[in-house]
Amino acid sequence: MPSRNKIFLLLLLLLPILVHCDALLRHHKFFVKETSYTRLCETKDILTVNGQFPGPTLHVREEDTIYVKVHNNGRYNITIHWHGVKQLRNPWSDGPEYITQCPIQPGDSFNYKIIFSLEIGTVWWHAHSDWSRATVHGAIIVHPKTPINYPFPKPHEEVPIIFGEWWKEDIMTVLQEFVESGGAPRDSDAYTINGQPGDLYPCSSEETFKLNVTYGKRYLLRMVNAAMNEILFFSIANHSLTVVGADGSYTKPLTTDHVLISPGQTLDCLLEANQAPPRGRCYMAARAYSTATNVPFDNTTTTAIVQYTDNFIFTTSPLLPSLPFYNDTTSAFDFLGSLKSLDPLLFPLNTYDTQIYSTISINTLQCQNTSCAGPNGTRLAASMNNISFVTPSIDILEAYYGHISGVFGMGFPSVPPLFYNFTGSNLPVILQTPERATEVRVIEYNSIVEVVFQGTSLVVGLDHPMHLHGFNFYILGWGFGNFDPCKDPMSYNLVDPPFRNTVVVPVNGWATIRFRAVNPGVWFLHCHLERHLTWGMDTVFIVKDGKKSEERMLPPPRKMPRC
Repeated sequence: MPSRNKIFLLLLLLLPILVHCDALLRHHKFFVKETSYTRLCETKDILTVNGQFPGPTLHVREEDTIYVKVHNNGRYNITIHWHGVKQLRNPWSDGPEYITQCPIQPGDSFNYKIIFSLEIGTVWWHAHSDWSRATVHGAIIVHPKTPINYPFPKPHEEVPIIFGEWWKEDIMTVLQEFVESGGAPRDSDAYTINGQPGDLYPCSSEETFKLNVTYGKRYLLRMVNAAMNEILFFSIANHSLTVVGADGSYTKPLTTDHVLISPGQTLDCLLEANQAPPRGRCYMAARAYSTATNVPFDNTTTTAIVQYTDNFIFTTSPLLPSLPFYNDTTSAFDFLGSLKSLDPLLFPLNTYDTQIYSTISINTLQCQNTSCAGPNGTRLAASMNNISFVTPSIDILEAYYGHISGVFGMGFPSVPPLFYNFTGSNLPVILQTPERATEVRVIEYNSIVEVVFQGTSLVVGLDHPMHLHGFNFYILGWGFGNFDPCKDPMSYNLVDPPFRNTVVVPVNGWATIRFRAVNPGVWFLHCHLERHLTWGMDTVFIVKDGKKSEERMLPPPRKMPRC
């Protein structure tokens, strides 16, 4: 009997450890389903995860592996992408529809294995099928292994701040209308902060998100731009922000009055609650950064309230921050250009093995009877190196792994089909219409790859947030006009460039990134403005296996969704 008591006591002592270990495994269930939500005075059903908008925030630690079983109880096919998670050797759980998996069909489920490695700070998850990510998204917080191991003053509280867009219409109706018309999609009716439009929109004041703070305390705002089609400026009245992280990596502290965050990007920002008197509360606000001429966009402003708990009686309205104007490119890129990586470089940046020089353009396609809503009755399209990507009917990863021919070509070019004044006004008419194809680029394992993105003024010049799955990359430089291969590399930052997974290529400008191809698999590269992705501004990088067993892609899980 004493022996049994000892065993029982030992189990009681071990229970917290066992529970902790089980928690670190992080087995989650996502139930994708329609849920009724009311915004802007109207009620509609939206696609959600577990009935939440935004969806649940996942908490992990560095180098964790978690499992998320996604049950599709909705009406549409679905996939989930773990944005910013490198998924080392495991493209099977990366998520983009018909790139690394067939979608999860209504009534089916799929268990994602999510492998964390170098990520630290804020990344996120979202649907990667059709336009479902408008409401199917949420944050992922990657905590350091040791809770006190922050390279900045430890915050008293950490708060997700998730930006989104809201349409009164069903998002699938918006998508269908957009695709059928051949023109630009209708603008959203509001932006949101943590799912709420804020005080400046009708029927929104009571539910406006409120961040309660205590004077003298420090808050870590974990920002995610989940908006579909707009880059955003963000600021808090009477307060500065100190950026300490971006896209799942630490940055050198940067104190600023405002930040710029594009769809796909994340920022970790410290907020010091040091401005309580005399008002006691103020607005945080976000609105679009949009540079296109004669291209409509949602020019509304979303707000939330920072509210000091020291003052419980508020007699005045919150103060609005001063945000840069919509087309203030100088403010936008002064901020982006000031971000520097904190961590040591992962590989030398003074050379590369492979260079890909890719134009990113808005194009047009001929439309029957010139009946589409694009310029002169055409259908709008988008391209990289003048190839508008065509999504296959089975996923590229399955075709590559199973040696299935006829699904994709390997002819994505290293250079544009024609060199000209990419950002000028006299443009080659022949490039107005792109080639439509499913072309990928095969990359040798462990090679250092440089990609120069060159914006063009074909149809219209725009900013483009380009996102690469499976990797973070170093942003070496950017500029306006045409990239000069002789002069521009002289000004590259080879010491502490930002380490990100999404780069904003400036309007009628260029940006250069480098990464080391040490993650074998099939990885999507695309513009994170959803309309441009739909039009074809994307391609795929296939990184070959290395020679060692730990340099090879993992085998597929037992049950992948079928097309």
